[in-house]
Formats: sequence, C-alpha cells, structure tokens
Amino acid sequence: MAEDQLGLTVDVIDLQSILPWDEDTVCNSVKKTGRCLIAHEAPLTCGFGAELAATVQEECFLHLEAPVSRVAGWDAPFPHVFEPFYLPDRWRCFAQLNKLLHY
Repeated sequence: MAEDQLGLTVDVIDLQSILPWDEDTVCNSVKKTGRCLIAHEAPLTCGFGAELAATVQEECFLHLEAPVSRVAGWDAPFPHVFEPFYLPDRWRCFAQLNKLLHY
C-alpha cells in the first residue's frame, strides 16, 4: 500500500519473538532508511514497542531523520467483540507512516 500510494520502498520486519529479538536486522534497516515505525497489538503504554523504540533511539540516534513512531492498541480495556476497532489497522499504520515521512 505504501509503495503504491506514496511511491516508496519500505522494509517490513516481522519479529518472530520478543526475547531474544533481532536487534541487528532492525538497526540495520533504521540506519539504511533513517526512519522507524513500530506497529504492534499491545497497548501503546508499556508495550513491547516502547522497548524497541528505546533500543532504536539508543543504537541508531545519529542515523534517524525523524523520531521513532509507534502504532499500537489503545490504552483502554476492550471487549473482544470490539477487537477490530482496538487493534491497529492498515489505515492507522498508513497515516502514521505518512506523518513520519513528512516530519
């Protein structure tokens, strides 16, 4: 979607585990692109994305062209019937990616 609508190439990294996680792959991608968008299903506050963002900030600070950005679940409990509204969807990811590119 980003390639079609914005005309750019993105690296999508699907981490298979949260510990250990592939720090080298993530940091190499950030150093190459200068940007980092973290998307995950946990709440924004105290989620694993915060740990990823902290590591990227520490290890790749001089390579960043924009702040590390996150798209995550809302900081609120939810009934499972509302899961489609709680979890980040492609539109929220696309909006945050667009904001990140125009920083």
